[in-house]
Amino acid sequence: MRIATWNINSIRTRADRVVDFLIDHDVDVVLLQETKCRDDQFPLEKFDAIGYEVFHWGVNQWNGVAIISRVPLLDGSQGFEGMPGFDKTGDEPQVEARAVVVSIGDLRVWSVYVPNGRALDDPHMSYKLSWLDAFGHYLREWSADHPESSVVVGGDFNIAPMPHDVGDPSFVEGVSTHVSQQERHALAQFLETAGLDDLVRPSVPEGYTYWDYTQGKFPKDQGMRIDFLFGSRQLSHDVTGASIERNQRTGEQPSDHVPVMVDLVDEVDDFDQPLVF
Repeated sequence: MRIATWNINSIRTRADRVVDFLIDHDVDVVLLQETKCRDDQFPLEKFDAIGYEVFHWGVNQWNGVAIISRVPLLDGSQGFEGMPGFDKTGDEPQVEARAVVVSIGDLRVWSVYVPNGRALDDPHMSYKLSWLDAFGHYLREWSADHPESSVVVGGDFNIAPMPHDVGDPSFVEGVSTHVSQQERHALAQFLETAGLDDLVRPSVPEGYTYWDYTQGKFPKDQGMRIDFLFGSRQLSHDVTGASIERNQRTGEQPSDHVPVMVDLVDEVDDFDQPLVF
């Protein structure tokens, strides 16, 4: 099974690009973030025409997450129990469209868009840290209740975990978001709590997934690695390939992020093996 994650930065602007990517790269499942549309605005017909199902959650022009698959999607759900919201009005925290999950075969697959944080002293930073902490604990409890199932979590985490994951000089450790010690600790703690591993980095030891649109950051390769595919630790043995699709940052109207992709062995692959009697 080939799974990709991609912060698409507006699905209505880049739907045709996603369709071409699915076809050209023979992708089974793509997890999208920042779709930036309501459910009724999602261009479902483009994906239905090529045989893909869509599960989406979007409530306005911000955020928005989706899972698009040519393998049947089951048990779709928006958000997770205990997911924090953000208090925008001083009245009641509002839950944002930042996580969707479906079952695909034996996998429970998530598309997530972790809050940005904005600045180290911004209220969004505590929101970001609490959101990630709550998600990690939710996954731990879910996995304990479903020991027979594996989990894949893909998305934009807005955190570069290691110094070599940062090539953009405007992000300075101790000063900027995405690279602060508290954020890196929160991501490491999330993975430990949820029992997840990075499915891509062992196969792809370098490369960024995001380049800002300004100041020629992409031609200078001043990017960051903030988009990931994480999986239950037993899935690490099922990875047969992985890639960061850097070329998707080129061409007409690219997203500022590129797809991250992983190939997993699943039960379907067994039918390709010779029969032995």
